[in-house]
Amino acid sequence: MLLKDRVALVTGASRGIGAAIAKQLAKEGAAVGVNYFSSPDAAREVVQRIEKAGGRATAVRGDTRNNGEVEAMVAEVERTLGPIDILVVNASMSFPMVPFLDFKWADFEAKLIGEIGSAFHACRAVVPGMVERGHGAVIAISSTLSRHPGPGFSAHTTAKSGLDGFMKSLALELGPQGVRVNVIAPGLTETDATAHLPAEMKAGIAQQIPLGRCAVPDDIATMVTFLASDNAAYLTGAYIPACGGLLML
Repeated sequence: MLLKDRVALVTGASRGIGAAIAKQLAKEGAAVGVNYFSSPDAAREVVQRIEKAGGRATAVRGDTRNNGEVEAMVAEVERTLGPIDILVVNASMSFPMVPFLDFKWADFEAKLIGEIGSAFHACRAVVPGMVERGHGAVIAISSTLSRHPGPGFSAHTTAKSGLDGFMKSLALELGPQGVRVNVIAPGLTETDATAHLPAEMKAGIAQQIPLGRCAVPDDIATMVTFLASDNAAYLTGAYIPACGGLLML
C-alpha cells in the first residue's frame, strides 16, 4: 500500500470529493482524520466505511475558518491517530453564483477570507510538525476556474486563485525542509454540490472535454493519493488540472 503507516487529515471530508479522498487514502494504508463542520452523520458514515474495509479513521468536527477550532481538531487527530504526514486542504466555502454587478461585498469577502483563512489555519497547525520531522505532503483542492473563469464565479475564481498563490509560496519555502506542496484543480465534478446544475449543461460541458465526460470524485481522489505518496517525491509547486483535458497548460 502506497501510504502504509501514514496519517492524513482531510478538511471538508464528510461528502463529495473530500469523502472520496478520505476513503482512497485509507484504502492505500493511511489512517485518516475526517473533518466535518455541519454533517456529523455523513462524516461518521465515511469513517464506518473505512473501518469496515479494515482501515483506521476518526471523525473530527471543526470550522476550518476558525483558528482555535482547527488547532483543537489537529490535536485530536494527532492524539487519536498520530502525527499528521498528509494534509489535504479541501474545505470550500459556499458563495452566491451571480454576476459581479449583483455581488455584495459581504458575500465576496466571506468567500475570499473564508477560503484563504481555512487553508492558512490548517497549514499553520499541521506544517510545523511536518518540518520538525523533515517530511510531509500538503495537497490543496482548487478549481480550473482559478485559471479559466466562468460567468457568475468571480468570488470563487478570486478565492481559488489566492489559494493557488498561497500553495506556490509554501512550496518554495517548505521544499528545503522536506515538505511538498501541490494543487489539484478539478473541473466540473459529479457531486451533490453540482447536482442542481441542469443535465443539459453538464452534457454540453462533457462534449467539450477531450476525454468525453465530467469527473467523478474518485478521479480526484486517486490523484491526491499519488501526490501524497513517495511516487511523487520529486514533485512540488505543481498545479494539476483534473478536468479531462478541458484546460491544458
